[in-house]
Amino acid sequence: MIIAVLLAGGSGRRMGGPEPKQFIEIAGRTILEHSIRAFHQHEGIERIVIVSHADYIDRVKEIARPYTKVTDVVAGGKERYDSTLNALKTASAGDKLLIHDSVRPLVSQRIITDCLAALDNYNAVDVAIPCTDTIIEVNNEGHICRIPMRSTLRNVQTPQCFAYETILRAYEIGLNDPGFVTTDDCGVVHRYLPDEPIFVVQGDTTNIKITYPADLILANSILGEQKQ
Repeated sequence: MIIAVLLAGGSGRRMGGPEPKQFIEIAGRTILEHSIRAFHQHEGIERIVIVSHADYIDRVKEIARPYTKVTDVVAGGKERYDSTLNALKTASAGDKLLIHDSVRPLVSQRIITDCLAALDNYNAVDVAIPCTDTIIEVNNEGHICRIPMRSTLRNVQTPQCFAYETILRAYEIGLNDPGFVTTDDCGVVHRYLPDEPIFVVQGDTTNIKITYPADLILANSILGEQKQ
């Protein structure tokens, strides 16, 4: 099965609103629903699993009700990787998973298509765009200690995509590491399965993550242009 996993368990504290940002409406639909629609519309996606904060499972189910590809709404966990692990419990050997931040509601059909094509040849796939700003690394004193070449750097987006066995094995190894720390799933594969190549699909500047109030203005603008 080809499964889209939507991670919708965040609290959205940086947005500063009264509820998680995945429930904010843009262009007449919640951010979560826009993300559901993107994967539901793609013919290559067979199932959608949504990982929700436990307090909002009923609300997520209500939003997802019209979308027949949504087969599971499961509770998340304390950390992002807990949400991934709970989603993995709904999958099985041979499945392929596209793990997506639900607050990236503008993911394109082209990106999804390219990810699925890459999964035919790779067990791990990331999505990224070239960095447009110079990146600096600073030390504990706040001084610049390294300036990587911008041409080799990318800003990571989602979905991040995996063969089920690959992402499961990476987490099995990682969770036995007392120093296990991660911010994303490709990072787990990169660290604990270093011989597994991770192919990078070209992302899109419109595949933005809704984090701050200004992002809502941009998302509304992009959706308005798409309707024209």
